[in-house]
Amino acid sequence: MDEGEGDREEDDLRTRLHAMETKAKRLRNQRNSFSDDARSAAEQRDAIQNQAKEIRESINSMMEEQKKIRERAKVHRTRRDDIQTRIRELIGRSKGRREDNKNSRSVVVQLAETESEIGNIEDRIMTDGTLGLDKENKLLKKLKTLRLRRKELLPSVEEHSMIKLDLKNLDGSILTLKAEADAEHQAMVDAHEEADKIWEEIRPMFEERDFLRSEGDRFHALFVSNRKSADEVHANLVELYSEVDEIKNELKSQADEQKRFIDEYNSAAKEKLTTPEDSEELANSLAEELMASGSITLGGTGVEQSSAKDESKITRKSTRRNIQARRGR
Repeated sequence: MDEGEGDREEDDLRTRLHAMETKAKRLRNQRNSFSDDARSAAEQRDAIQNQAKEIRESINSMMEEQKKIRERAKVHRTRRDDIQTRIRELIGRSKGRREDNKNSRSVVVQLAETESEIGNIEDRIMTDGTLGLDKENKLLKKLKTLRLRRKELLPSVEEHSMIKLDLKNLDGSILTLKAEADAEHQAMVDAHEEADKIWEEIRPMFEERDFLRSEGDRFHALFVSNRKSADEVHANLVELYSEVDEIKNELKSQADEQKRFIDEYNSAAKEKLTTPEDSEELANSLAEELMASGSITLGGTGVEQSSAKDESKITRKSTRRNIQARRGR
């Protein structure tokens, strides 16, 4: 390949390199643009998700509060229902209708009946002087049984916070229970109204939460799309950089080859232009050649000195002859 072809090939490589570097710059800008868009989408997504998280926490807190209020309403409803059951039992008792199965009655009524019976027996033992020994022993035995029964019923009554009934005044007990039932019912209604108000506050928060969730998903999709595009452009850029490196390596190889050729040429030219006084090696080489040809001898007794003496003698003889001739005239 001659010099012209080499220059054309180098120019072609440099043209391709310039085009690739221009394309690489464009791809870098494109990749950076996608990366910036992805970063912006991620920041917006994170901000929206944080906002949605705060709303979810508020909703959960309010829902927990509402749940507690609903549970309180259930407690009031249970108390109301129990009181109404006792009212019905007392109304039936006031009308002389007793249940055959005592276990079907409420614990409060059973406790009230037990205490009433205990009181009657104690009063009879204390006031009735006609009781015989056997009769009194039977009453004491029954009193002991009733007291054990009362002891069993008391925990259940205390657990349900039941009011104490006076079976000797059924009408008054019924009125008291009705007032208690009405109070429990009103407490239940108030609790439900309070829970409903909380729900009215929660409902728009659900709508806002759902909107923020959809917006977060949208920005996340934008982030994923831009990140994917940036990765694709980066992959193309890496491939292009590989081609650029190949061209740069080729140009470097050509430059190294040209430098080597120039160095060799300069070295050869320098050797041709070197004189004996500039190069000791060249002077020694010429001296060896002259000595080998016999044209020069060591010690100054060579051919050149003999020739010089002969030439001097001839010159002197010729001078003498010329002088003698001039005298004859």
